Amino acid sequence: MNIQEIKNYIPHRYPFLLVDRVIELEEKRIVTLKNVTVNEEFFNGHFPGQPIMPGVLQVEAMAQSGCLMLMNSSLIENPDEVLIVFTGINNAKFRKSVVPGDQLMMEIELANHRRNFVNMKGKATVDGKVVCELDASSAIVPRENS
Repeated sequence: MNIQEIKNYIPHRYPFLLVDRVIELEEKRIVTLKNVTVNEEFFNGHFPGQPIMPGVLQVEAMAQSGCLMLMNSSLIENPDEVLIVFTGINNAKFRKSVVPGDQLMMEIELANHRRNFVNMKGKATVDGKVVCELDASSAIVPRENS
């Protein structure tokens, strides 16, 4: 799935769209890619002279990846009518810095699903080394047409 197809499934847009490509997509698993470039706006302030991708944005990139997985699964009957929203983040660990030039590979797996709530496990790597991991929960909510 390329960036244009990704935009069909999640509402995020620049500068907050943090998934560039879907590499693998299964019913309960997804692998995505974020190319981290020096042009990212957050690097202007985090940190001048030593740019590091904020951990919270790594978490958000994994959340967007999980959303893409769910929107393409049999759990969602009408993707145009719902949003996937974060309800919790647990056991988040940041192992290494993510810097300009890195390719952030994210793997998200569906841990369980009950009604409109899901739990996922996520892991992000750079060059095969784990940089971030977490457990996350989300809710499937109706999209408001405004």
